[in-house]
Amino acid sequence: MTKTILVIGTFDTKADELDYLIGRIKAQGGAVLAMDVSILGEAKVPVDVTKHEVAAAAGETIAGLIALGEEGEAFERMSTGAAALTRRLHAEGRFDGMIALGGTMGTDLALDCAQALPLGVPKYIVSTVAGSPLIAPDRMAADVQFILWAGGLYGLNPLCRSSLSQAAGAVLGAAQAVEPPAFDRPLIGMTSLGSSCLKYMKRLHPELTRRGYDIAVFHTTGMGGMAFERLALAGHFACVMDFSVQEFVNAEGGSLVSAGADRLTGAGRSGTPQMVAPGAADILDLAGWQEMPDRFRDRPCHVHNRLIKSVAFTPDERRALAVAMAERLAGAKGPTHVFLPAGGIEEWDRPGEAAHDPEGLAGFIAAAEAALRGRVDLTVLDCHINDAAFCDAVLARLDAWVAAGIVPPGKAAA
Repeated sequence: MTKTILVIGTFDTKADELDYLIGRIKAQGGAVLAMDVSILGEAKVPVDVTKHEVAAAAGETIAGLIALGEEGEAFERMSTGAAALTRRLHAEGRFDGMIALGGTMGTDLALDCAQALPLGVPKYIVSTVAGSPLIAPDRMAADVQFILWAGGLYGLNPLCRSSLSQAAGAVLGAAQAVEPPAFDRPLIGMTSLGSSCLKYMKRLHPELTRRGYDIAVFHTTGMGGMAFERLALAGHFACVMDFSVQEFVNAEGGSLVSAGADRLTGAGRSGTPQMVAPGAADILDLAGWQEMPDRFRDRPCHVHNRLIKSVAFTPDERRALAVAMAERLAGAKGPTHVFLPAGGIEEWDRPGEAAHDPEGLAGFIAAAEAALRGRVDLTVLDCHINDAAFCDAVLARLDAWVAAGIVPPGKAAA
C-alpha cells in the first residue's frame, strides 16, 4: 500500500528545497500531502493545504497575522493552526508519516506538529538546529527524529540534497516499516533507571507476563519519562507501576535531565490505577556537560559517563522532595498506592555502598508518610526496593485490584 507523507514547510521561501524533498519521496513510491505554513509570500509550487487553511485552523487570517507586525507571534499562531490540522488530518487517515523542514522558525512550528501526533507515527524534522540546546526537551515528541539540514539555510546544493534525500528515505521507510502499537493485551507502564540501579523489573516482568499483560518499561532519563507520562495521560495503560521517580527529583533540583513539569501527573489526571515508589529519589542526575548548580558545588560528584554525573541530596532536601512528590500524587483521580521501601531505594543505597544514607532515607519516608497518609493508600515496607519482598507486595496489590475490578485481567498471548 502506498504511504502518504505530510510535508510541512514555508513554500514561499523554501519552495526549491521542499519541492526536491517531495520529489525524492515520490521517486521512492510514496505519496505526499503538502502543507504550506508561510505567511508573507505565496507558495511557489502546488500545495494540498494552503496557508489560509492553516491560519483558519487557529482562528486567524493571513491578513490578520501580517497586521500583528510581530513575526514571532504571527508564526506562533500559525503553529497552533498547523498542529491542529496535523492532528485532524491524521485522525482522518490522510497521511502515514510527517516530515517538516525549517530553520528556527520552521523547527519551532514543527515541534508542535510532531507533538500533535500519537506515539508510533513516524515524525521527522529536518532542521538547521537539530541537536541544539535551543530545543528544550519538553518541546520534543517522545519519538521525534531530527536530521541536521547541513548547508541548507538558503538554496539547494550537494550537501543540502544529501540531507534531504536521506530524510525522504527515512520518513518513507519508517512509514512503510512501522508496526503501530496494537494494545491487544492490557498494557502495564513501568519506569526504571537501568537494570543495575533498579532491579525490580527483572522479577516483575515474567510474573506480569504470566498473568497475561504486556509490559512497557521506560528509562527515566528524560525522554523516557516524557513518553511514559503522555501515554499514561492518554489512558493507554491498564495500570501504572511508576517506581523510578528520578526525573521528578531532577526537575526539582534544577537538572536538565527531566521529563518536564508534568512528571507524576499523567496517570493521576487520566484516572489510571497507579502504584508509585520513590526509586532513585536520593540522587540528582545532571547532564555531563551541564554546569553544576551553585548549591551542589561543594558535594562529591560521581561521573557516571560523559553524558551523566550525579550528586546526593541532603536529608533536608529529601524531606522537601517527599512533600513535593506527595502533593503531585494526592491530586490523582484514580486509585493510587504508594510503596515506601524502608530498606533502600536504589542499589547503591545499601549498607557499605556509596549512596547509603539511613538518616536521609528515614527522613524522606517519614515526610512522605506524613504528607500522604489519609490522601492515598500507603504501605511502608521493611525491605529494599530491589528485594523480592518489594515485588511480592506489588504483585499482591495488582492481584487485589484485578479481583476488585479496578484493573482488567490479563489475556493469554495470541
